[in-house]
Amino acid sequence: MRIYLILLFFLSSFSFQRLLGKDLNLLTGAFKQENLKASLGDDKSWVPYPAYSDRLAWDKLMAPFKERIIKKGNEALNYQWQVVKATDYLEYERSGNRSIMEKPMNENCTALTNLLLAELAEGQGRFVDQILNGSWQLTEMATWSLSAHLGAFQSSKRSLPQERTKVVDLMAGDVGSLLSWVHYFFRDTFNTINPEISTRLKQQIQQRIIQPYLDRNDMWWQAFELKETQVVNNWNPWCNFNVLTALLLVEDDPDIQLAGIYKTMSSVDRFINYVKTDGACEEGPSYWGHAAGKLYDYLKILSLATKGKINIFDKPVIRDMGEYIAQSYIGGDKWVVNFADASAKGGGDPLLIYRYGQDVNSSEMMQFARYMENTGDKTANFKPSRDIFRAFEDLRCYPQLERVTAALPQNNAKWYPETQFIYLKKGPFFFAAKGGFNNESHNHNDVGSFILYEDQQPLFIDAGVGTYTKKTFSDDRYSIWTMQSAYHNVPMINGADQSFGKEYKAENVAFLPAQNRFQLDIGKAYPKSANVEHWNRSYTLVQNGLDIQDEFKITGPKQANIIHFLVAQEPKIGKGEIRLNNGHATLHFDAGQFTASYEVIPQDDSRLSQVWGKELYRIKLTAKSIKSAGKYTFTIRQEAIK
Repeated sequence: MRIYLILLFFLSSFSFQRLLGKDLNLLTGAFKQENLKASLGDDKSWVPYPAYSDRLAWDKLMAPFKERIIKKGNEALNYQWQVVKATDYLEYERSGNRSIMEKPMNENCTALTNLLLAELAEGQGRFVDQILNGSWQLTEMATWSLSAHLGAFQSSKRSLPQERTKVVDLMAGDVGSLLSWVHYFFRDTFNTINPEISTRLKQQIQQRIIQPYLDRNDMWWQAFELKETQVVNNWNPWCNFNVLTALLLVEDDPDIQLAGIYKTMSSVDRFINYVKTDGACEEGPSYWGHAAGKLYDYLKILSLATKGKINIFDKPVIRDMGEYIAQSYIGGDKWVVNFADASAKGGGDPLLIYRYGQDVNSSEMMQFARYMENTGDKTANFKPSRDIFRAFEDLRCYPQLERVTAALPQNNAKWYPETQFIYLKKGPFFFAAKGGFNNESHNHNDVGSFILYEDQQPLFIDAGVGTYTKKTFSDDRYSIWTMQSAYHNVPMINGADQSFGKEYKAENVAFLPAQNRFQLDIGKAYPKSANVEHWNRSYTLVQNGLDIQDEFKITGPKQANIIHFLVAQEPKIGKGEIRLNNGHATLHFDAGQFTASYEVIPQDDSRLSQVWGKELYRIKLTAKSIKSAGKYTFTIRQEAIK
């Protein structure tokens, strides 16, 4: 009866959505549950990896990395499994610190991953007892979820695990997926030691992952019961991938397996429906691997399990989501376009990008993956984490990547019309700007902001985000400086910064390719107190720099406008000009209109200082007069260094 009600819920939900004509529903719109049932086998023959006992196959598969893998396993042979204490969970409430609880759990999972891979590589049984110990220790935990996540899914709203409440979050899903592969490869080996080991693993995965997923529709990332202010982000494909893995590898009741898999398909449809059809990742490149990348993992394992019969890799939006990672690459020290919470450095995992490109038939992605692989030690790109599926897939694709020619995307403009991102390249410059609205996933109040790089080095920047704490995803989020528009490359209008909310957005957004110009009205991104009727901003990228023009109208202004610019190196202020990057570029402004100053922003957060060093700098151009209407012009020009 429970399975019937679950399926009925989905079918009625899908029918309603499709009648609205708003959603793609690429999975459940094209494949019904009977298609899924007919495509699923009753065994694990779909798994494309060798059996544990097939030593020749594992030797061949792991050849490029075998020595390193076994070395990592040896280092974990004497690893002492850590206990995550109750006070570690409580610390999140007491101080907002997440890492006290997360660090020991992450280290336990890393050790288990290294042991699992080492035993598959060597096959002599040396690592089995430690794999058993690590797996057993995880099953004795009260929860596999993180303290920072529990409150969102428990009636207590607290960070300590709540009795009789099972939560599927990112960590719980990752642990369930990892243990599902442990169970798959070592079930027979464990049974020769004591059958209770495999039985316990299976029961724990079912009770902590499969059953709560089937029973609950209120976990926000499932996107079945979203509140008006909630968005669908990378949690959706990430968690659904983990649940799907557990269902495929552990669940042996065909009815439960069918209902669960189809439910994941309906949930993932909601993520694809939410993502703009232009394919841009509004969370930025450093989240691409957890958003589009996890969607790819989900679609890949679903395709494998159905022998390719349920497959949507031919859909343009799936390909566009993949190619976003190549388009967003700037170069130099792996600089990338980083709006929202994304880091300015990254570039993505070459092996993941290659596999994705292979399945969507994108030579751009495959060539970019080879380019990224060539930027350092090639074998260092194999970096197994607790996501063991990616490790196995990396091993399978590595020899193929070596046969691809390395190249970067050759286009000089990339326009994402729905997400409202623009990337332009001309001469030594890479320019990116955004429209959008102020309730995007991992949102910063940054409508109309831009970044500019010269010779693959940062000039005007987006700082990104610091280390996550309790405040980061709370009502106090916008008290953090990195989230505020005052620390992005946009104006403070009549004393007001931009506000948070979907209603605070760009209007009249347009890209004019013939002029190499991006223009928009950012006035609606500011609160009513700003009294701004419109603030039209345009960016034009020229051969030797960037032109910025602001035209505005304000009702009854009371405070002077301030134009902010965030830069990576200390500026040198002169009359009507500001020298940047040791004189490599100059920002020109009207000295009759503005007074120029700057402030130093110390970077005492390791997540930021690792990218930017000890300091960042905020330029403030303060208008000398208060006007109800006017125009401002700023030009940025490359300078010849003698």
